[in-house]
Amino acid sequence: MSASSRDALWPARLHHLRRDSEEPAALARFYGKLLGDALVPLPGGDWLVCGRGRRLVVGKGAKAAVPWYALQVAGAAQLAGYRRGLQALGLACEPSPSPLFGEEAFAITDPDGRRVVFGLPRAPEAAGGKPGPSARLQHFVCASTQPEAMLAFYRDRLGLVESDRVLEGEQLSAFFLRSDPEHHSFAAFRAPASRPDHHCYETSSWNDIRDWADRLGGLRIPLWWGPGRHGPGNNLFFMIEDPEGHKVEFSAELERMPKDLAHRTWPHEPHTLNLWGSAWMRS
Repeated sequence: MSASSRDALWPARLHHLRRDSEEPAALARFYGKLLGDALVPLPGGDWLVCGRGRRLVVGKGAKAAVPWYALQVAGAAQLAGYRRGLQALGLACEPSPSPLFGEEAFAITDPDGRRVVFGLPRAPEAAGGKPGPSARLQHFVCASTQPEAMLAFYRDRLGLVESDRVLEGEQLSAFFLRSDPEHHSFAAFRAPASRPDHHCYETSSWNDIRDWADRLGGLRIPLWWGPGRHGPGNNLFFMIEDPEGHKVEFSAELERMPKDLAHRTWPHEPHTLNLWGSAWMRS
């Protein structure tokens, strides 16, 4: 992708994602309880879980799958120009599967078969949900058997900017890509199977991490990993598991990086993923 085409994506921010389940109503109720958010029925038996700065579409499908996720761009002119740039590269722009974006939205399929949707919300959105700790949906991460192909696609074709990479010797173990100044909106880890890894809600401070952990303790939802601090991104975090084993991260103070800052390289070791202690090693 040329520099001008790459610039066409900046800025873009994760707006919502799709979680599939064999029991979508039950999973939607879990996320509504977890986040204190409103549940809105959608056509076809899907559900929208929505609150302050966060939206999750839950529908019928394979357990724990994330078949697509959606990035919001800054405006209609940016979206149209970006689409033209992708088509000039020979990429097929498919119809958008998202019920939350307008007709001008479109999707691109990545090497692992997951669709990335680009668009704009259909209408101004209400805050939704109940009062409670704030946490904005911020990034999605997958595991992949082919991280080299995924990096080449997302960086060189879609135009996301590389923030950090993790190497085991000469082999790529993970990469982190940004579409605005926040350290990453998408990342991938090498793993034995391609699958969703986690999605993340970004809070504003360490006190918010405390408040969310207290909330989950009151709901009897145990922490699965953390609290800790990541090397790439330098953010405070903890993770939980939803009822289907999909990981959910709560984060604070994620690093911000200008668009032209070069990527950094980290070693494949537990300390990289958690500067404070034990790590979840995908490979």
